[in-house]
Amino acid sequence: MELKLKINEDLCIACKQCQQVCIRDNIIVEDFAVETGSNCFECGHCMAICRQNAITLKSFEHDSDKIVEYDPRESILEYDDLLEFLKRRRSIRWFKNKKIDEVTFDKLFKGAYYSPSAQNAQDVEFVVLDDKLDEFMNLVYDIIKVEEDEFFRIKEFGEYLADNTTKKFHPLLWEGKQLILTFSTDKTSAVIANTRLELLAYSLGLGGFYSLFILKSDEINHEKLMEFFPDIDKNKHMFSAFIIGYPKKLFRKTIPHKDIKVTYY
Repeated sequence: MELKLKINEDLCIACKQCQQVCIRDNIIVEDFAVETGSNCFECGHCMAICRQNAITLKSFEHDSDKIVEYDPRESILEYDDLLEFLKRRRSIRWFKNKKIDEVTFDKLFKGAYYSPSAQNAQDVEFVVLDDKLDEFMNLVYDIIKVEEDEFFRIKEFGEYLADNTTKKFHPLLWEGKQLILTFSTDKTSAVIANTRLELLAYSLGLGGFYSLFILKSDEINHEKLMEFFPDIDKNKHMFSAFIIGYPKKLFRKTIPHKDIKVTYY
Protein backbone atom coordinates (compact mmCIF):
# COMPACT_ATOMS: atom_id res chain seq x y z
CA MET A 1 0.00 0.00 0.00
CA GLU A 2 1.54 3.27 -1.14
CA LEU A 3 0.88 6.17 1.19
CA LYS A 4 0.69 9.59 -0.46
CA LEU A 5 0.84 11.88 2.56
CA LYS A 6 3.57 12.95 4.94
CA ILE A 7 1.95 13.70 8.30
CA ASN A 8 3.82 15.39 11.13
CA GLU A 9 2.31 13.89 14.28
CA ASP A 10 3.96 16.52 16.49
CA LEU A 11 2.29 19.37 14.63
CA CYS A 12 -1.14 17.75 14.26
CA ILE A 13 -3.71 18.98 16.83
CA ALA A 14 -6.42 16.44 15.81
CA CYS A 15 -8.88 19.10 14.67
CA LYS A 16 -10.29 16.63 12.08
CA GLN A 17 -10.57 19.26 9.34
CA CYS A 18 -8.51 17.07 7.00
CA GLN A 19 -10.72 14.04 7.66
CA GLN A 20 -13.87 16.06 6.94
CA VAL A 21 -12.73 17.33 3.52
CA CYS A 22 -11.29 14.04 2.24
CA ILE A 23 -13.68 12.55 -0.34
CA ARG A 24 -11.81 9.22 -0.43
CA ASP A 25 -11.91 8.49 3.32
CA ASN A 26 -8.13 8.43 3.26
CA ILE A 27 -7.66 10.05 6.68
CA ILE A 28 -8.86 9.12 10.16
CA VAL A 29 -8.09 11.21 13.20
CA GLU A 30 -7.81 10.03 16.77
CA ASP A 31 -4.82 11.36 18.68
CA PHE A 32 -3.49 12.64 15.35
CA ALA A 33 -4.22 12.24 11.63
CA VAL A 34 -3.40 8.89 10.04
CA GLU A 35 -3.56 7.97 6.37
CA THR A 36 -5.60 4.85 5.61
CA GLY A 37 -4.34 4.36 2.06
CA SER A 38 -7.89 4.49 0.66
CA ASN A 39 -7.14 5.38 -2.95
CA CYS A 40 -5.80 8.91 -2.41
CA PHE A 41 -5.66 10.84 -5.67
CA GLU A 42 -3.60 13.69 -4.28
CA CYS A 43 -6.20 16.43 -4.54
CA GLY A 44 -4.44 18.25 -1.69
CA HIS A 45 -7.59 19.29 0.21
CA CYS A 46 -6.17 17.95 3.46
CA MET A 47 -2.96 19.90 2.98
CA ALA A 48 -4.78 23.08 1.97
CA ILE A 49 -7.05 23.13 5.02
CA CYS A 50 -4.47 22.27 7.69
CA ARG A 51 -3.68 25.31 9.85
CA GLN A 52 -0.72 23.61 11.47
CA ASN A 53 1.12 22.69 8.24
CA ALA A 54 1.10 19.11 9.49
CA ILE A 55 0.27 17.50 6.13
CA THR A 56 2.32 17.44 2.95
CA LEU A 57 1.74 15.63 -0.31
CA LYS A 58 4.86 13.50 -0.78
CA SER A 59 4.91 14.03 -4.55
CA PHE A 60 5.10 17.81 -4.03
CA GLU A 61 7.14 18.09 -0.83
CA HIS A 62 9.94 19.86 -2.73
CA ASP A 63 7.57 22.48 -4.17
CA SER A 64 7.10 24.51 -1.01
CA ASP A 65 7.87 27.71 -2.95
CA LYS A 66 4.55 27.23 -4.77
CA ILE A 67 2.49 27.18 -1.58
CA VAL A 68 0.78 30.47 -0.74
CA GLU A 69 -1.20 31.01 2.44
CA TYR A 70 -4.22 33.32 2.31
CA ASP A 71 -7.27 34.39 4.30
CA PRO A 72 -10.20 32.32 2.94
CA ARG A 73 -12.68 34.95 4.14
CA GLU A 74 -11.05 37.69 2.13
CA SER A 75 -12.14 38.14 -1.49
CA ILE A 76 -9.38 39.40 -3.79
CA LEU A 77 -11.79 40.02 -6.68
CA GLU A 78 -15.26 41.50 -6.43
CA TYR A 79 -18.15 40.03 -8.42
CA ASP A 80 -18.88 43.24 -10.33
CA ASP A 81 -15.23 43.61 -11.36
CA LEU A 82 -15.00 40.05 -12.67
CA LEU A 83 -18.34 40.33 -14.49
CA GLU A 84 -17.24 43.56 -16.14
CA PHE A 85 -14.04 41.83 -17.23
CA LEU A 86 -16.02 38.97 -18.77
CA LYS A 87 -18.38 41.38 -20.55
CA ARG A 88 -15.48 42.91 -22.45
CA ARG A 89 -14.24 39.62 -23.87
CA ARG A 90 -14.43 39.45 -27.68
CA SER A 91 -12.99 37.09 -30.27
CA ILE A 92 -9.94 38.79 -31.83
CA ARG A 93 -8.95 38.01 -35.42
CA TRP A 94 -7.01 41.15 -36.34
CA PHE A 95 -3.51 41.11 -34.86
CA LYS A 96 -0.45 43.34 -34.80
CA ASN A 97 2.69 42.14 -36.55
CA LYS A 98 4.22 41.30 -33.19
CA LYS A 99 4.78 37.85 -31.73
CA ILE A 100 4.36 36.76 -28.13
CA ASP A 101 7.62 35.80 -26.42
CA GLU A 102 8.21 32.74 -24.23
CA VAL A 103 8.23 34.75 -21.00
CA THR A 104 4.69 35.95 -21.72
CA PHE A 105 3.55 32.47 -22.72
CA ASP A 106 4.91 31.16 -19.41
CA LYS A 107 2.72 33.69 -17.59
CA LEU A 108 -0.33 32.36 -19.42
CA PHE A 109 0.42 28.74 -18.61
CA LYS A 110 0.53 29.54 -14.90
CA GLY A 111 -3.25 29.92 -15.10
CA ALA A 112 -3.54 26.40 -16.48
CA TYR A 113 -1.13 25.15 -13.80
CA TYR A 114 -3.81 25.87 -11.19
CA SER A 115 -6.67 24.52 -13.29
CA PRO A 116 -8.86 21.61 -12.09
CA SER A 117 -8.78 18.31 -13.95
CA ALA A 118 -10.91 15.15 -13.99
CA GLN A 119 -9.90 12.74 -11.21
CA ASN A 120 -7.04 15.17 -10.53
CA ALA A 121 -5.18 13.57 -13.46
CA GLN A 122 -3.31 16.81 -14.22
CA ASP A 123 -2.51 15.50 -17.69
CA VAL A 124 -3.27 18.64 -19.70
CA GLU A 125 -0.41 19.82 -21.89
CA PHE A 126 0.05 22.56 -24.45
CA VAL A 127 1.79 23.03 -27.76
CA VAL A 128 2.69 26.49 -29.05
CA LEU A 129 2.95 26.53 -32.82
CA ASP A 130 5.08 29.31 -34.23
CA ASP A 131 7.87 28.44 -36.68
CA LYS A 132 6.10 25.21 -37.64
CA LEU A 133 2.64 26.76 -37.89
CA ASP A 134 2.45 26.65 -41.69
CA GLU A 135 3.63 23.04 -41.74
CA PHE A 136 0.99 22.12 -39.20
CA MET A 137 -1.78 23.91 -41.09
CA ASN A 138 -0.86 22.00 -44.25
CA LEU A 139 -1.36 18.78 -42.28
CA VAL A 140 -4.68 20.04 -40.92
CA TYR A 141 -5.96 20.68 -44.44
CA ASP A 142 -4.72 17.31 -45.65
CA ILE A 143 -6.92 15.73 -42.97
CA ILE A 144 -10.04 17.91 -43.03
CA LYS A 145 -10.28 18.32 -46.83
CA VAL A 146 -12.57 15.27 -46.90
CA GLU A 147 -15.30 17.62 -45.62
CA GLU A 148 -14.69 20.59 -47.93
CA ASP A 149 -17.89 19.87 -49.88
CA GLU A 150 -19.82 20.25 -46.63
CA PHE A 151 -18.02 23.32 -45.27
CA PHE A 152 -17.17 26.20 -47.61
CA ARG A 153 -14.54 27.48 -45.15
CA ILE A 154 -12.50 24.30 -45.61
CA LYS A 155 -12.76 24.73 -49.38
CA GLU A 156 -11.53 28.33 -49.03
CA PHE A 157 -8.68 27.07 -46.88
CA GLY A 158 -7.57 24.69 -49.61
CA GLU A 159 -7.75 27.44 -52.24
CA TYR A 160 -5.66 29.70 -50.00
CA LEU A 161 -2.97 27.05 -49.55
CA ALA A 162 -2.82 26.52 -53.31
CA ASP A 163 -2.54 30.26 -54.00
CA ASN A 164 -2.55 32.71 -51.09
CA THR A 165 -3.22 35.63 -53.42
CA THR A 166 -6.81 34.42 -53.85
CA LYS A 167 -7.80 35.52 -50.33
CA LYS A 168 -7.03 38.67 -48.37
CA PHE A 169 -6.69 36.76 -45.11
CA HIS A 170 -5.96 33.21 -44.03
CA PRO A 171 -9.40 31.49 -43.90
CA LEU A 172 -8.66 29.80 -40.57
CA LEU A 173 -5.98 31.91 -38.89
CA TRP A 174 -6.95 35.34 -40.24
CA GLU A 175 -3.98 37.51 -39.13
CA GLY A 176 -2.86 35.10 -36.43
CA LYS A 177 0.76 33.94 -36.40
CA GLN A 178 0.81 31.81 -33.24
CA LEU A 179 -1.44 28.99 -32.11
CA ILE A 180 -1.94 27.23 -28.78
CA LEU A 181 -3.16 23.64 -28.86
CA THR A 182 -4.43 21.91 -25.72
CA PHE A 183 -4.17 18.14 -25.28
CA SER A 184 -5.64 15.89 -22.60
CA THR A 185 -7.36 12.55 -22.08
CA ASP A 186 -10.39 14.52 -20.87
CA LYS A 187 -12.11 17.19 -22.95
CA THR A 188 -13.50 19.18 -20.04
CA SER A 189 -10.10 19.42 -18.36
CA ALA A 190 -8.53 20.74 -21.56
CA VAL A 191 -11.26 23.32 -22.20
CA ILE A 192 -11.20 24.63 -18.62
CA ALA A 193 -7.41 24.94 -18.69
CA ASN A 194 -7.41 26.85 -21.96
CA THR A 195 -10.24 29.12 -20.78
CA ARG A 196 -8.19 30.14 -17.75
CA LEU A 197 -5.24 30.76 -20.03
CA GLU A 198 -7.45 32.86 -22.30
CA LEU A 199 -8.66 35.07 -19.45
CA LEU A 200 -5.10 35.71 -18.32
CA ALA A 201 -4.27 36.61 -21.93
CA TYR A 202 -6.81 39.45 -21.84
CA SER A 203 -5.30 40.73 -18.60
CA LEU A 204 -1.94 41.01 -20.43
CA GLY A 205 -3.39 42.93 -23.37
CA LEU A 206 -3.58 39.86 -25.63
CA GLY A 207 -6.54 38.36 -27.46
CA GLY A 208 -7.54 35.51 -29.70
CA PHE A 209 -10.22 33.14 -30.94
CA TYR A 210 -10.99 29.43 -31.05
CA SER A 211 -10.97 27.35 -34.23
CA LEU A 212 -13.38 24.44 -34.53
CA PHE A 213 -12.06 23.63 -38.00
CA ILE A 214 -8.58 22.92 -36.67
CA LEU A 215 -10.13 20.61 -34.06
CA LYS A 216 -11.76 18.65 -36.85
CA SER A 217 -8.36 17.23 -37.74
CA ASP A 218 -8.31 15.29 -34.47
CA GLU A 219 -11.92 14.20 -34.86
CA ILE A 220 -11.39 12.94 -38.42
CA ASN A 221 -7.98 11.27 -38.12
CA HIS A 222 -6.44 11.36 -34.67
CA GLU A 223 -3.62 8.96 -35.55
CA LYS A 224 -2.42 11.00 -38.50
CA LEU A 225 -2.60 14.23 -36.54
CA MET A 226 -0.55 12.83 -33.66
CA GLU A 227 2.30 11.91 -36.01
CA PHE A 228 3.08 15.63 -35.90
CA PHE A 229 3.48 15.45 -32.10
CA PRO A 230 5.70 12.41 -31.32
CA ASP A 231 6.35 13.60 -27.75
CA ILE A 232 2.68 13.64 -26.74
CA ASP A 233 0.86 10.59 -25.40
CA LYS A 234 -1.29 9.24 -28.25
CA ASN A 235 -4.13 8.63 -25.80
CA LYS A 236 -4.51 12.38 -25.46
CA HIS A 237 -6.68 14.31 -27.89
CA MET A 238 -6.50 17.88 -29.14
CA PHE A 239 -9.52 19.52 -27.54
CA SER A 240 -8.74 23.22 -27.99
CA ALA A 241 -7.11 25.31 -30.71
CA PHE A 242 -6.65 28.97 -29.77
CA ILE A 243 -5.14 31.51 -32.15
CA ILE A 244 -3.51 34.24 -30.05
CA GLY A 245 -1.73 37.55 -30.50
CA TYR A 246 -1.68 41.28 -29.83
CA PRO A 247 -4.97 42.87 -30.98
CA LYS A 248 -4.80 45.38 -33.80
CA LYS A 249 -8.39 46.54 -33.24
CA LEU A 250 -9.80 47.58 -29.86
CA PHE A 251 -13.53 47.36 -29.24
CA ARG A 252 -15.35 50.10 -27.36
CA LYS A 253 -18.59 48.61 -26.07
CA THR A 254 -20.25 45.38 -25.06
CA ILE A 255 -23.03 43.90 -27.20
CA PRO A 256 -26.25 42.11 -26.20
CA HIS A 257 -26.38 38.32 -26.27
CA LYS A 258 -29.26 35.91 -26.47
CA ASP A 259 -30.66 35.11 -23.06
CA ILE A 260 -29.31 31.91 -21.55
CA LYS A 261 -32.00 29.37 -20.79
CA VAL A 262 -31.85 28.11 -17.23
CA THR A 263 -34.18 25.41 -15.93
CA TYR A 264 -34.54 24.52 -12.26
CA TYR A 265 -35.91 21.12 -11.29
